[in-house]
Amino acid sequence: MKLEYSGRENIPVTPGAVWAFINEPANIAACMPDVIESTIIDAQTFDAVVQVAVGPVRGKFKFHVVLDPQPGGTRMNMKISGGGFGSVVDLDAGSDISGEGDGTVLDWKASATMRGPVATIGGRVIDAQAKRVITTTFENVKTRLTNAPPPVPAG
Repeated sequence: MKLEYSGRENIPVTPGAVWAFINEPANIAACMPDVIESTIIDAQTFDAVVQVAVGPVRGKFKFHVVLDPQPGGTRMNMKISGGGFGSVVDLDAGSDISGEGDGTVLDWKASATMRGPVATIGGRVIDAQAKRVITTTFENVKTRLTNAPPPVPAG
């Protein structure tokens, strides 16, 4: 089963602040919903164990997440792979980052492929869960960025 998503998110902070935030694996792991534990592997990689409930399938999935910042500081690609219960999920996502007024716009697209028991549950259930995860992740990024204390000047 293949699912496609896209959207536009407005974040009321500078593109530089958004870029710095999304380049930290610990920040992305903390913004994903239902994460039970995360392990930072290196500066662009982390593993996450996530509580999953899709229809009658409930339990833990393990995901490997790789951040792939593109030169220029205006595009972030991300690859998520993993699964559980004999199911496999692969997600490729990308976000273009641009300034708009005093804030930042993220234009994003994602493509997910699912195989195994999760894929047989039915498109509407999986689609609703995927939309919830995406929406919650962006809400968490926005909340963490807008409620963060101001940076301390270097010096």
